[in-house]
Amino acid sequence: MTNVSSRLAALTALLLVSVTAGLGSAQPAALEAASQPERPHILIFLADDLGWKDVSYHGSEIRTPHIDRIAQEGIELDHFYVQPTCSPTRTALMTGKSPLRLGVTRPVAKHDEEGLPIDEVLLPEQLGRLGYQSVMTGKWHLGHYTPDQFPNARGFESFKGHVTGGIGYWDHVHGGGYDWQRDGVTLREEGYSTHLIADEAVRLVETRDEERPLFLYVAFNAPHLPNEAPLEALDRYAGIADINRRTHAGMIDEMDRSIGRVLAAFEAQGLLENTIVLFSSDNGGIVSGAVAPAPLKIATLIRDIFGRPAPFASLEFLVANVFDGGSDNGPLRMGKMSVFEGGARVPAAIWWPGRLEGRRHDSFMTMSDVLPTLLDAVGAADATPRDLNGRSQWAALSGAAPAGDFADYVISGFEGDALYRAPLKLINTDPPQLYDIMADPYEEKDLAAEQPGRVAEMVEALATWPIGERNTAGPLSMILDPDAFGGEEDRAPWADVARENAENP
Repeated sequence: MTNVSSRLAALTALLLVSVTAGLGSAQPAALEAASQPERPHILIFLADDLGWKDVSYHGSEIRTPHIDRIAQEGIELDHFYVQPTCSPTRTALMTGKSPLRLGVTRPVAKHDEEGLPIDEVLLPEQLGRLGYQSVMTGKWHLGHYTPDQFPNARGFESFKGHVTGGIGYWDHVHGGGYDWQRDGVTLREEGYSTHLIADEAVRLVETRDEERPLFLYVAFNAPHLPNEAPLEALDRYAGIADINRRTHAGMIDEMDRSIGRVLAAFEAQGLLENTIVLFSSDNGGIVSGAVAPAPLKIATLIRDIFGRPAPFASLEFLVANVFDGGSDNGPLRMGKMSVFEGGARVPAAIWWPGRLEGRRHDSFMTMSDVLPTLLDAVGAADATPRDLNGRSQWAALSGAAPAGDFADYVISGFEGDALYRAPLKLINTDPPQLYDIMADPYEEKDLAAEQPGRVAEMVEALATWPIGERNTAGPLSMILDPDAFGGEEDRAPWADVARENAENP
């Protein structure tokens, strides 16, 4: 009996080997696929002109419980750096490269024909190659002259929102042209833009392709100028006397509630536990009067002579951008458009339930690091392009290794350029200023006189930093026809103009 059993076992083993061989590589591949962990979903929230002290977890009077949740349940990124203005920051996010290197040194203006270079492979394209469904809603601001600059041509399978720098929250107008579209086609739709962006984000979650991991990019235009908030939001902050700050608070409150709606949609679909959530602002907030001396002097003179509103659109545009900001970047210096910390260090957090949670990351990290970090996090480090300026911070964030792999980071603002070589920061003014931003985050002690060798070394690094060429419309077009946010329509919608530009180059 034992001999029979042994022969039966041997025969069974031989049959199993034969069947496996007959299947070729199919069975091992299936086993390998089954053993691969499911790629996480990715959800990125980007605020527009949110100041350091505009979130309640930094001590603000503005209530932001849903942003706070991301920071408190996830990892608060305490030294997270962006660019001082919007298009450069979005370039860094989408490419992992230095915006200056790509020629994106300032916001893309409405008369600019160029934006983020067309030959760059962007984050949604990178993730699409890994099987992700990449979708977007909100503010693009990386090119609008022709449809091949729109999100749908840059890796996003779906897009609803606006492509220029700033729109009226209810009228959806930028610089005289209506700017609200779905997939390259003008969409006439009533509603407060923050709510519409949230509506679309929830729809994208609920109608996603369930066979693929989801990458959802939610780029709010809040709390960017113009100062416009629903009455009920203003009523919630009736105790704030300054109308600009009060309206700013209402705009942030509405954005936070919208973030809560999107997180709730992920939870309702059972997705949140396997989702990497990133929150950041694109630059520091606009604080009334906290700008470089030259524009402050000019705007003050215009206001004092003409009052408000100023008689010409270009003059009013300048005055509004200097004095209408309701943000608070304290205790950091300055704000949007400045290379001081208030312009580039922003509230940010990353959260992956069960994986990235419950602590504060005090080390240096930049927006250029996001793309390689996400590719690393989803198990695709080998797919990371080798020509990036950013570096993956996944090992440090996940606790696998200590922080310390920091790349040089260059920003550009009103005062000139600044180089971060953590923990040091050189501002290339005349004379140069040097700060230890980790020990002295408020930039109170200039170390330049104490470390002349380090100053010379960093000045040389800035002088040799690659700056890409870019053809812009020039300042005259801005003076004659400024990028006003909201107002009367006096030309065709921007999506329609883009099609016309493509048809008649």
